[in-house]
Amino acid sequence: MIKQVTEKAKTWLTPAYDAETQAEVKRILENPDKSELIECFYKDLEFGTGGLRGIMGAGSNRMNIYTVGAATQGLANYLNKCFAGRGQISVVVGHDCRNNSRKFAEISADIFSANGIKVYLFDDLRPTPEVSFAIRHLGCQSGINLTASHNPREYNGYKAYWEDGAQVLAPHDTAIIEEVGKVKVEDIKFKGNKDLIQIIGDDVDQVYLEKVHGISIDPEMIHRQKDLCIVYTPLHGTGRALIPASLKKWGFENVHCVPEQMVKSGDFPTVVSPNPENAEALTMAINLAKQLDADIVMASDPDADRVGMACKDDRGEWVLINGNQTCLLFLYYIIKNRIATGKMQPTDFVVKTIVTTELIKAVADKNHIEMLDCYTGFKWIAREIRLREGKQQYIGGGEESYGFLAEDFVRDKDAVSACSLLAEICAWAKDNGKTLYDVLMDIYLEYGFSRETTVNVVKPGKSGADEIKAMMETFRANPPKEIGGSKVALVKDYKTLKATDSEGNVTDMVMPETSNVLQYFTEDGSKISVRPSGTEPKIKFYIEVKGKMECPKCYRPALADAADKVEAVRKSLGI
Repeated sequence: MIKQVTEKAKTWLTPAYDAETQAEVKRILENPDKSELIECFYKDLEFGTGGLRGIMGAGSNRMNIYTVGAATQGLANYLNKCFAGRGQISVVVGHDCRNNSRKFAEISADIFSANGIKVYLFDDLRPTPEVSFAIRHLGCQSGINLTASHNPREYNGYKAYWEDGAQVLAPHDTAIIEEVGKVKVEDIKFKGNKDLIQIIGDDVDQVYLEKVHGISIDPEMIHRQKDLCIVYTPLHGTGRALIPASLKKWGFENVHCVPEQMVKSGDFPTVVSPNPENAEALTMAINLAKQLDADIVMASDPDADRVGMACKDDRGEWVLINGNQTCLLFLYYIIKNRIATGKMQPTDFVVKTIVTTELIKAVADKNHIEMLDCYTGFKWIAREIRLREGKQQYIGGGEESYGFLAEDFVRDKDAVSACSLLAEICAWAKDNGKTLYDVLMDIYLEYGFSRETTVNVVKPGKSGADEIKAMMETFRANPPKEIGGSKVALVKDYKTLKATDSEGNVTDMVMPETSNVLQYFTEDGSKISVRPSGTEPKIKFYIEVKGKMECPKCYRPALADAADKVEAVRKSLGI
């Protein structure tokens, strides 16, 4: 391994690389501790569920102008092959607030233009969903966004989109990787053609915001509750550009942004991690909400595709609402109020990912709405929308990792529309003398109680990747017979697309492709999903346990029982 990575690193000491990069690679090579050398060069960054993502620095396994350049050159080569007869090929290029994001975006724009491709480059940071929207709106064949989403500050990334506005799927994903693999640094056309680069901004913003406003279900109710007190934070990211403007357009007049976190910064100075899934990231927003006696707190991640939220419970204390609960609230409101306003159609459908709470299926089934399950990652939700376009109407879909999409004119999760719709749900609750917390209790009482916990086992680097691979192999070769004291009734292996029950009966599963995911369903209703993360060095365990809840006051005892069940599951799995 050391010999291999040393030889690979030495290829970065040629004049094709700038002096700064060469100096950094030389330092890494001369370091007696070879762990950094291995981490920087043991592999090339590849497209996963979230595209290209990695720590910034020198090396083939790092985000830098050469890995970004190779990705863009490879994508440009593929676009020129795919759309050779289409006239002027065009792409959208966007970026978030991260260090080097603007630099990477401008370099990518130069490379596309040098390859004869017209570029629509955003004038400043913009949310990921607006990039997806702009691809469709401007009739482009592809697009990229330079962002590492909610990852720590040392990361950056590269999300690649196809002409439908969705992140790239097969066969294009593997074909692009092949093209990228062929690119040598000497092949990258860094010198751009400025005549093919068009700066876009407010013109696209206004069309996008108008479309987002169109998904509001009950504008009259919002007018009655226009003074709803909302606290919002973009966590230094792209949400600052559009989410306050969207809330205002929807009619909310009492919106308070956390001033310290409205500052654009790739260093994310006020948080440990810019991830709305983490309670710590919402601390400043909740403190402001306490001062204002606000109705709701909402936060978007740096590229504004995920939304986190908090509300007051029955004791007036601020509590976080997890991603499963958020998705559940969205779909419950959409279904219930589309029915109430006469907007629901027989062809309407919703989508969730396989690791998201099964309570959503209970809501859909009871209301006779088709619900589809798909793999983790919004490109799979986008695929379901595309397959049914013109025949059925998508009305919402989401995943446990704080992503939701309420519309079909965007093909990625969207915190701009999600924050706006979330404010509407809160206003609807208030209009009915309730809080969001009360609505959540109503759902549990009508559809049953469940509690979801995600356990992330972090295994960084090459050694970590090997450990994660070994863990998955062990689970696959020796599936547990019981978990948390309950017999395993069904095992689903998405790598083989086989489902095996406790009697040994095997049935085939229908999915668009295989995936390295295992699921265990127990007799007491628990669901445990295991998968390596596609964007971070971790293996993820999604645990959902069921319980009894017969009144709103029973919620806390139900939570305590669920916590015991989750602990028993963790003990069984050794995590």
